This record gives sequence, C-alpha cells and structure tokens, in this order.
Amino acid sequence: MRKPGDLFYKNLLAIVLPIACQNLMSALVSASDAIMLGMLNQASLSAVSLATQIQFVPELVHHGPDHRHHHPGGPVLGEGRRAGGGADTGLATKLSVIVSAVFFAAAFWVPDRLMGIFTNDRVLIAYGAQYLKTVSWSYLLASVSQIYLCIMKNSGRTLRSTVYSVIAMVLNIGLNLIFIFGLLGLPARGIVGAAMATVIARLVELVLTLMENGKKDRVRLRWANIVDTEDRLKRDFWQYTGPVLANELVWGCGFTMFTVIMGHLGSDAVAANSYANIVKNLISCFCLGIGTGSGIIIGNELGNGELAKARENGGRLCRFAIGSGVLSGVVILLLSPFILAHVSHLSAAAQGYLRVMLIICAYYMIGKAVNSTTVAGIFCAGGDTRFGFLCDTVTMWVLIIPVGMVAAFILHLPVLVVYFLPEPGRVRQAAGGLSSL
Repeated sequence: MRKPGDLFYKNLLAIVLPIACQNLMSALVSASDAIMLGMLNQASLSAVSLATQIQFVPELVHHGPDHRHHHPGGPVLGEGRRAGGGADTGLATKLSVIVSAVFFAAAFWVPDRLMGIFTNDRVLIAYGAQYLKTVSWSYLLASVSQIYLCIMKNSGRTLRSTVYSVIAMVLNIGLNLIFIFGLLGLPARGIVGAAMATVIARLVELVLTLMENGKKDRVRLRWANIVDTEDRLKRDFWQYTGPVLANELVWGCGFTMFTVIMGHLGSDAVAANSYANIVKNLISCFCLGIGTGSGIIIGNELGNGELAKARENGGRLCRFAIGSGVLSGVVILLLSPFILAHVSHLSAAAQGYLRVMLIICAYYMIGKAVNSTTVAGIFCAGGDTRFGFLCDTVTMWVLIIPVGMVAAFILHLPVLVVYFLPEPGRVRQAAGGLSSL
C-alpha cells in the first residue's frame, strides 16, 4: 500500500517540476546572454548584467498577484469565479502595465541615468544604455503576458504555461546567437542584438498567451475590467496582494541595492558577480519550484479547511527544502572546477573573485531554499504576510544593505569580504523562518 508521504511527494513533484523547468529556462536565457556577450568582451557582460537589474522591479510586480492565489481567501479561479476572476485579472494587469510603462519611459528616454545608479564606469554606462533603450519595449509586452502566465499556473494549467515560456525562451537563446554574432547573413549587433532577441521572444510569448486565454472557457481580459473595477474586488485584491507585493518590493529593491554596491567596485567585481548569480539562478531552480509548489499545496489545503494536513505537510516541505538546499550547494561545489575552466575570457582578477564567490554561493543555497519554502511559500499560503515583510525589511535594510555599504564605501574592504558579509544574514533569516513554524 502506498504511504501518504509517498503520495504527497509525488503530487509535489508534479507541481514543482514544470515550475522548476520554467525557472531553468529563464535562467538559461540569462546564462546565454552572459556567455555570448562575454565572448565579445568583459565590458559587455558586465554592462548587461547591471542593466537587467532595471527590469527586476517590474517583474516583482508581475508576479505579485501570483502569490495572491496561494492564499485561502483568494482561491484558484474556478468555474464559479469566472466573472470575478476576469475583474481580478484586469486589476492586476492595470497595475502591471502602469509600473512597466514607467520603467519603459525611463529606460527608453534616460537609460544613461539609470545605468549611472548602478556604476560609475563610463564604458559600462555607455554599453548598458544601448541595451536598455532597445530592451525597454519588452517591459510593456511582459506586463500582460506574465500576468496571464501566473493565472494559468494557478488555475491548473501549469504545464501549458511552462510550454509557452519554454518556447519563448528557446527562441530568445536562438535569436541571441543570430543577432549577437551576425549569423544567417545578418549584421552582428552585439549587445543591441541581445536586447532585440529579448523583445522578439517576449512578443511571441504575449501572442501565445493571448491566443490561449482568448478561448471561451478561459479567464479573459476585458477592457471594462481594466478601466473600472468594483470596490469590493479592489479591497479583496489589495487585502491579499498588497502585503505580499510590499514584501516582494522590500526584498527585490534590497537585492538590487546590493548589485549597486557591487557595481561600484569595478568591472572585475561586476563580471564575477554576474557569473556567480547565473550559477545560483540555474542551480536554485528546483528550490524555487519547491517554494512555489509549497504555496499552492498549503494554500489549497487551508482553503479546504484541512488544517492538520497542512501542518503535517508544512513540516515535510521544510525538511524537503533543507535537503534540496544542501544538495544544491554540493552541486555548485562539484561544478566549480568546470565553470572556472570555461571563463578564460574573464580577467585574472575576475576569475579569482569568481572562485571564492562560488564557494559562498554553495553556503547561500541552504538559506535560499528554506526562505523560498517558508517565507515566500508557506507563510503566504497561510495569510501570514506580515512576518515575511518584517523579516525581509530587517534582514535587507537594517542588516545586509547598511553592512554592505559601510564595508564597501567607508571601510573600503576587499571585494570578496563585501560579497560575503550579507550571507550570514540571509541564513539567519532562513533560521528565523523555520523557528516561526
């Protein structure tokens, strides 16, 4: 007879694997950008690494409503919620489009000033401005497609949403190769070519999601729901989405601020940090998938009134997250020699930074896995967004960012010391999440 735990893990993997695959493809796009641009020169790699931080905040807004559906008060859209779901989607889309339009305007009209926030290197500012001016159009496209993909994932169409994302991402990688190096008779566009590939891939993704969700039995976007929304739905939306979105922004802006600190430590530090982040993003895909899957599973159980079952499965998820974090760290350590052997285009200083950064990344993965499952998954599913907000606010803005800024700009400590100092705070955050369960 199959044990309840076996069935639980089978169901968890059925949810996690498609999400992990989607995360992996997204990380592979960033990896392809870095590898291909790094083959041109280190400056192109560093500039794009900094420029892509600009779109990080709009992405947090795109995915904020995704967490709303993990909450028992905001259940997965079903047959009985079609009308409300359409209005809900319209409100989320309105917010997403407005925020993306602001970032589009800034990236298109004053890209050099945006890059100046992240670095004082004139070469990196010039390269990054070229990239931002072109890629800014993708912000508008993603503002609609990403909302639809979130809705699909939370309404039982995870596989379909993953397929569409994978198609767009594979296209992005292929177009990177063509546009950056000038294949198939086209001129080599370098850093601008990488931006063009992103815009075209986002356009294809938007078309696919609109075709899917334009069917009669799907949640569809109606103009009336964008322009005018019932007060009751607004209150419901902001009651559950507002705290989660604030939590995401506190964490995301803090993460971006750390990139600002590294960006002012020189091109070598930026290049090494770029590769270290790519490795973390690739290896952490499964951990992030567990976090998202945790929110969906626990949210559904709480929504059905199965409190005891949710408590039991919450413990299983935490143990599973710890194991996946440890395993992910071991994988990074095992891959480190291979990675270092294939970054010969980096300067000697950048390679030295990267060698140590990879070791720190392995340590970081445990905290990453636990935080994704507890703070971003289980707590949101149970409606406890306050703890996550306070946890991220204190960890990022009271500990990590001030310590990093003092270390870099006042004490002028070595790059690797500045890079390492925030990591104990992140792991303590994970321990706090576990102790609160």
